[in-house]
Amino acid sequence: MIKTIVFDFGNVFIDLDIETAFQVTLEKLGISTLPEDIIEINKEYEIGNVSTENFVRFYAEKFPHLNRTELVDLWNLILKDFPKYRLDFLKQLKDKGKYQLILLSNTNELHIDWVKAHVSFYKEFKNCFHQFYLSHEIHLRKPNKDIFEFVLQENQLKPNECVFVDDNANNIETAKTIGIHTWHIRPVVDDVVDLFSLKSHLF
Repeated sequence: MIKTIVFDFGNVFIDLDIETAFQVTLEKLGISTLPEDIIEINKEYEIGNVSTENFVRFYAEKFPHLNRTELVDLWNLILKDFPKYRLDFLKQLKDKGKYQLILLSNTNELHIDWVKAHVSFYKEFKNCFHQFYLSHEIHLRKPNKDIFEFVLQENQLKPNECVFVDDNANNIETAKTIGIHTWHIRPVVDDVVDLFSLKSHLF
């Protein structure tokens, strides 16, 4: 019996445009691929091991043709709309009280600050969850196994009583290896509000 639903944030509740943001970023930075030092600092920033100030300074020193505002806007370009009907779905789910609801997201400080500034119902959204885990706050990130073990241990959960909803195949695969039920949601094709109709066999 499913008792807990663990949701990702990006491309589950808030829409992302990963491909466009990536291509525009390369163009604006004036590079063709991401070098290893950028890949590494992005990961470290995502788990909160690098402050926002030092993160932006790194980019400003490496790409002096862009100012701080331009760099931050470029970083946040991936973030798009958060349709309110998804909040309504979540609120109805919370009100039923049948499931423990957990958010588990690879989200950094600049991204969540943008969400707080642009999504008027952010607090209402956050309050729907029993636990709200962001990678930069817990210093862990998907698809690493330890982040899933952390959630299970912190909330005394049994893997076979959990469903994990995420758009990233690697994250889904890790959850499966632990015994967690999963839904690999496909952006544009699937919508989180159809969870119970598309995955009725789990519930």
